[in-house]
Amino acid sequence: MNNIDTDLVVLGIWGVIFLVFIVNLFRSIRLVPTKSAYIVERLGKYHTTLDAGFHALIPFVDKVAYIHDLKEETIDVPPQECFSSDEVNVEVDGVIYISVTDPIKASYGVTNYRYAAIQLAQTTTRSVIGTLELDRTFEERDLISAKVVEVLDQAGASWGIRVHRYEIKNIAPPETVKNAMEMQVNAERERRALLAKSEGDKQSKINRSEGVKQEMINISEGEMQRRINEAEGKAEEILAIAKATAESIEKLAVVISAPGGENALRMQLGEQYLSKLGELGKAGNRVILPANLIDFEQWMTTVGLEEKPQ
Repeated sequence: MNNIDTDLVVLGIWGVIFLVFIVNLFRSIRLVPTKSAYIVERLGKYHTTLDAGFHALIPFVDKVAYIHDLKEETIDVPPQECFSSDEVNVEVDGVIYISVTDPIKASYGVTNYRYAAIQLAQTTTRSVIGTLELDRTFEERDLISAKVVEVLDQAGASWGIRVHRYEIKNIAPPETVKNAMEMQVNAERERRALLAKSEGDKQSKINRSEGVKQEMINISEGEMQRRINEAEGKAEEILAIAKATAESIEKLAVVISAPGGENALRMQLGEQYLSKLGELGKAGNRVILPANLIDFEQWMTTVGLEEKPQ
């Protein structure tokens, strides 16, 4: 019985050794995914970095000590209290976007690059906010982010990481300060509303005065143009009358100089003379007549159509 128990113990030991060997043999076969890097140590010392693909290690000698994801990752920066330059306490949190560029430095250059990046981001944020007043902290988010990225990039060169950007998620002042800021914003909004209303009233009055001015200008220009048109019309009328009179005088002179023209003129004047004499009897007319009213020959002599007797 003792020999059988001893054999079983020995067989069990060899079985365990074989099982351990098989397990380590399978563990020595590594399939590295894309955008990943495996750090291999041989007998406790850095040996090589495995890129994407199939790799076989030496059992019991080689060991994968670190596994790094080379894709860009986001790390939340927990909220922290910061004091602005005007001694106001604000709570700030953010997020870092980083990626591993050198797996060896990320493994041996720092114990935990994620934790180190968070701590450095927090301290840098506190330093930058300490130089700004509370109002400017809300306006200078880009300045704070750029400063944190600059500091992290300098440290990341020795940590084997690259910081792509840092974004501030929230800047939360105390409740009392928040209420005061809301009151300030409301006052500013009311001031702008009053200013806009006054500017609107001013512009409205200016527009109305400009309208009245333009209306008066249009009326005066219209009146001026009307008078000009009337004057031009009267001038044209006078010219037309003068032209017609001149033409009629010329035609009359031609008729008078023609044979029998003088007698025809005397006859026409006689007819007009007799017709006018007939109108003298109307009521209300006052007439001053020459002494010899019926002496027609004397009237003709007066107008030059009858020669005076020698």
